Amino acid sequence: MAPDPVPALTAPRPLGELRSWPGSFADRLTTPLPGVRAFARLAREGALRPDTEGLGGIPDLPYRPAPLPPAVPGTVCVTWAGHASWVLRTGGLTVLTDPVWSRRILGTPARMTPVGVPWAQLPPVDAVVISHNHYDHLDAPTLKRLPRHTAVFAPAGLARWFRRRGFSRVTELDWWEAAELDGVRFDFVPAHHWSKRSLLDTCRTLWGGWVLTDTATGKKVYFAGDTGYGHWFAEIGRRHPDIDLALLPIGAYAPRWWLRDVHADPEEAVRACVDLGARRMAPMHWATFVLSAEPVMEPLHRVRAAWSRAGLPRESLWDLPIGASRTL
Repeated sequence: MAPDPVPALTAPRPLGELRSWPGSFADRLTTPLPGVRAFARLAREGALRPDTEGLGGIPDLPYRPAPLPPAVPGTVCVTWAGHASWVLRTGGLTVLTDPVWSRRILGTPARMTPVGVPWAQLPPVDAVVISHNHYDHLDAPTLKRLPRHTAVFAPAGLARWFRRRGFSRVTELDWWEAAELDGVRFDFVPAHHWSKRSLLDTCRTLWGGWVLTDTATGKKVYFAGDTGYGHWFAEIGRRHPDIDLALLPIGAYAPRWWLRDVHADPEEAVRACVDLGARRMAPMHWATFVLSAEPVMEPLHRVRAAWSRAGLPRESLWDLPIGASRTL
């Protein structure tokens, strides 16, 4: 039986267009959200943060800030600022992913490691991509620092949040839609996650990841945002072959019964990279905020071991310290 044909990429949508969306995206959930019994079990077990031994690794967290290297035309340069925040320079643009430069976010202790790139050292920011509206990915104090003409690429339903804050160039997309800015294509792709920012807005905006393509060179970077493991990775790789680098989350996964559906663990992140067909993987979403119960250094040890077991080239795992850069 012949495989299904690969759907053609959609034509880019107009930048900044005003669009209407359904009142809920709950039908996009991979699995139902936890109910009362799950919350009761979590309260009973109390496994919300690492124990004292698990927190003992904080002095060893990788933090080595360095000046941003020059962005040579035709290359892609990525710098990990911490958590899911990257400074991504491609196609002549500087793009921030889920920028969080705040010391604290709602409901968590202060960050374990400082931001890897001081705000004053950033080049002019051309665009921001947002994966979803959780506070550790959509940080109002950080975004307030940006000029209001900065191009913003956001999930469906989230443009209103930005426009209320004065941003004038906001493009919101559904899964498998794209837009283009100055030679870089921004494709919004599915993720196994959810959205919520207040008591009354569960799943009212969409969630997902981004494939950024330099249209001149064809170089592709996939930014997963926040996601569990599942079938979408293979489909993303099928529609977007030859991904050069996948930025994949490896932390905030314990207890597993509670977080499995929405946060990949290190082994699942490696499987996701293989499913994507990506040439390289850079781990993220660890070493910054204490969001779950695993020991703080465990994600790094486990992802290195999983990468080795998979027989993948060691040089293709870009396990960067916070503040470090790497260039394609």
